[in-house]
Amino acid sequence: MTRHRFALGLGLGLAIIGIPLVLALLGPLFVGEPGPRTTSFTLGDGHWLGTDFVGRDVWQQVLHGGRTVVVSALTATALAYTVAVPVGLVSALTRRCWLEELLMRPLDVLLAVPSLLLILLVASVFSPGSAGLALLVALVNVPDAARIVRAAAGEAAARPAVEALRMQGETWWRMAVGYVGRSMLRTLAADAGTRLTGVLYLVATAAFLGVGVAPDAADWAVMVDRNRTGLFVQPWAVVVPALLIVALTTGANLLFDAALANDRRGDRGRSRSRAGSEARP
Repeated sequence: MTRHRFALGLGLGLAIIGIPLVLALLGPLFVGEPGPRTTSFTLGDGHWLGTDFVGRDVWQQVLHGGRTVVVSALTATALAYTVAVPVGLVSALTRRCWLEELLMRPLDVLLAVPSLLLILLVASVFSPGSAGLALLVALVNVPDAARIVRAAAGEAAARPAVEALRMQGETWWRMAVGYVGRSMLRTLAADAGTRLTGVLYLVATAAFLGVGVAPDAADWAVMVDRNRTGLFVQPWAVVVPALLIVALTTGANLLFDAALANDRRGDRGRSRSRAGSEARP
């Protein structure tokens, strides 16, 4: 039953997330030359999904508009963990209180500022492109991710096995990565699914507000914003990009849930094997 649920979750997650990923990453290669602009918010005339608010073909805009959202979200998530994991591990394993305070207190201050507000404040001073938007979104995700890493690593670091490693003279790297890091993988996987959803929300919301992209850019979030005035006249210009963003978040969570379910199944199998070997004379 568990194996069936894992296969079902994995297949469903891949099916849901595969469509927006393929469109986002490969769409620009097959979009071709943009055609002439026609009347705004029309259906038919060779346009599969109609035209947008300035008369551009919606299907071409969909093929062009996903790469920025997907690449920015994945880059921001990866950058956030690249900073948060070392900071959290050092804070959890160090025996120097001043070092822990030095690493975590500035992050606590940053955590007190609402994420979207901080992005808008920085964007009001500078004009970040898509790369700058990814850096900003990564920055606002570091404090929360670092606290989760610190909590998970602190629980693992308090185990007798870590103290035994210290007494044996093992290196900090082996304790941090070899034991503590592996012990918190499940927690990080669960957090990664939720965090990727939050990052996609931030990237899409910032693009919706015009941060990091041009007002008429081919971007799924921008398409939702700019075409909403014609929702009841030509709904595909809003519905299709919105559904693609929802599919990204839903598919990512299903994949992470399936991975966690498979990991739990493996742990139960190993536990039964150990119990069986201990029961044999």
